[in-house]
Parts: sequence; structure tokens; C-alpha cells
Amino acid sequence: MNSGIKKTVSNAFVVLILPLYLLYFLTGVFFKQNAIASYSQILSLLPGKFGSYCRIAFYRLTMTCCHFDCVIGFATLFSQRDIEIGKGVYIGPQCNIGMCKIGDNSLIASGVHIMSGSTQHNFDNLDRPIQQQGGVYTKIQIGEDSWIGNGALIMANIGKKCIIGAGAVVTKDVADYSIMVGNPAKLIQTRK
Repeated sequence: MNSGIKKTVSNAFVVLILPLYLLYFLTGVFFKQNAIASYSQILSLLPGKFGSYCRIAFYRLTMTCCHFDCVIGFATLFSQRDIEIGKGVYIGPQCNIGMCKIGDNSLIASGVHIMSGSTQHNFDNLDRPIQQQGGVYTKIQIGEDSWIGNGALIMANIGKKCIIGAGAVVTKDVADYSIMVGNPAKLIQTRK
């Protein structure tokens, strides 16, 4: 679709989604932490292009940055507001996305989990339940023009123009142009 037409359609969906955004805003006054996750669950169930345009419109209003020229698949959930989605990004169905920045023209396949770093949960104090120990969220960076395969788990930064194999578990930062596979993910080749 022509970029100008796509932007016009995307802006029309922003107007369409405004009542839901206002409800989200009012809900967020009382439930700041869970508001984005709750509304993300509702929006994730809208099928097809209509659903993708609704999600993009809503996230343009609520996230740090969501470019109008992206695709967000069915049943994809977002758990944080501090998310940046670049131009031309494709996020497949059934993903679970935490705090991150996804660079332009990146492809995120189905069932990918991008966590808010690897230190979301502290577990050092054996006298206190893990869920009460807190943790530190880190904004994960995914470089431009990278491809993350189905079912990958991402807990560290990924450089530009990388390929992460299906089912890979990324626990350490990945350099630009890397091809990584396995659990834990290991470098098998570079694209240069």
C-alpha cells in the first residue's frame, strides 16, 4: 500500500480508537502498572488487518513510539509502555513483548518473547517469596533489519542485521551481523 494512503488510514484508525484510549487513560489513573497489559489483551483479539490497524493506532497513543508503518499480529501482547517500534517492523502473532526498542525493518516471527532484560526477578532472599523480591527492568535493543525466528526468547540486546534462529534463547548481547542459534544462543556465522 502507498505510504501516503497507509498513513491516512492509520490516522483514521487513531480517531476510531480515541474512545478506547480515553477509557485507558482514565483506567491508568488508578491502575498504572496493569493498564497497558489489560488493554493489550483486549486489542490482541481483534483479527486481520482491522485488528492490526486498531492495535497500531492505540499503541501510537500509548507507547513511547509506534510507527504507523508496521504490522502487529493477532494475539500479540505488550506488557510495558516504554516500547519503541520502528518503521516497517513486522511482529507476528502470539508474541509477548516487554520493554524494548525494535529497529526499522525488523521481523519478529510468531511466538517470540522479548523480555525486559534478564533481571526482572530477584531471588536471593530465601526467606521472602520470589514475587515479592522485585527486580530491574532493562530496555532491550533490537537493531534495524534483524530477523528473530519463531519461538525465540530474547533477554539481551541484538545488533543490526542479525538473524536469531527459531527457538534460540538469547541471554547475552549479540554483535551486529551475527547469526545465532541454540539454547543458549551461540554464534554460527556472521552475515558480512
